[in-house]
Amino acid sequence: MSVESSSTSVAVTDAQSKNVRKPKYSRFSQQELDAWQPILTPSWAISIFTVIGLIFIPVGLASLFASESVVEVPFRYDDECLPPDYKNDALAYIQNDSINKTCTRKLTVKNNMQAPIYVYYQLGNFYQNHRRYVKSRNDKQLRNKASEGDVSSCSPEDYTSNEMGHKPIVPCGIIAWSLFNDTYKLSSNNKDLVINKKNIAWKSDQLAKFGSDVYPKNFQTGGLIGGARLNESIPLSEQEDLIVWMRTAALPTFRKLYGKIETDIEVNEEVTLVIENNYNTYEFGGKKSLVLSTTTWVGGRNHFLGMAYILIGGVSLLLAVGFLLLYVMQPRPLGDPSYLSWNKNPGSLR
Repeated sequence: MSVESSSTSVAVTDAQSKNVRKPKYSRFSQQELDAWQPILTPSWAISIFTVIGLIFIPVGLASLFASESVVEVPFRYDDECLPPDYKNDALAYIQNDSINKTCTRKLTVKNNMQAPIYVYYQLGNFYQNHRRYVKSRNDKQLRNKASEGDVSSCSPEDYTSNEMGHKPIVPCGIIAWSLFNDTYKLSSNNKDLVINKKNIAWKSDQLAKFGSDVYPKNFQTGGLIGGARLNESIPLSEQEDLIVWMRTAALPTFRKLYGKIETDIEVNEEVTLVIENNYNTYEFGGKKSLVLSTTTWVGGRNHFLGMAYILIGGVSLLLAVGFLLLYVMQPRPLGDPSYLSWNKNPGSLR
């Protein structure tokens, strides 16, 4: 009796443990929900490819025409602004602070440019996507005043020298240290074309990535100056040139927004450029350009988007025509069991 009772209790215990481990029943967990599995018939496939082609090609043409209507005036000045005596020694020119770096050139605009006109600086052969360069920053320090002393991953631009007190640099890192510092002034018909430098950075960056209570400290105070200096009385969230620069580019040739001109420039109007050629790109064979550009509903000049739409639409139409010809010339009934492998080779199942 004792053996039977113990075996019975063990069976009851096993049953209870199984019930405890049993998941709660639901149609979702047991995959019993209603489902719809479409059958892609030839007519459906032809229709889908045709619709894609008829939509993508007009959109691509519209994008291409809009991109073509963008007026863009590039001016490369890294070689143009070198004095004749330093054509063969550009590095000595850019590193000599006693040499006047002001460069004045005239530019004729061939097409009418309607405001707003965007002013960009373009750099070439500058690898902002280098792994060590991209990592040389501290996002906590940029966001929070309490983290001003956090300079991890910012070496060698993390602290000032021992002679200057070994204090943390804000903002730290190579990205901020190499901030672009060329300046531009434009005029036409003896009137200044004012460059508005407000609202050139992403609002999300200003609000989420750069603190309104974080101010520059000990920045560009070392022996080797990398680029522009920052106003220590303005918080980082309002230093829009810095915010634009800190959004690193993915390619070695890139543009960054310098400002906006709020007045029109007429056809064949002569624009005078006054450039302070301070930024050292000569040491690594870089290129510098000033670019004036208008925009359309697709943004700036970019043929890739329109060509991609046209290419995808064209391929879709070709597939639709190919499937249609195949469907007409070699029709095949749906659900034909003769196409099953064991019906094609009956002896293979023996």
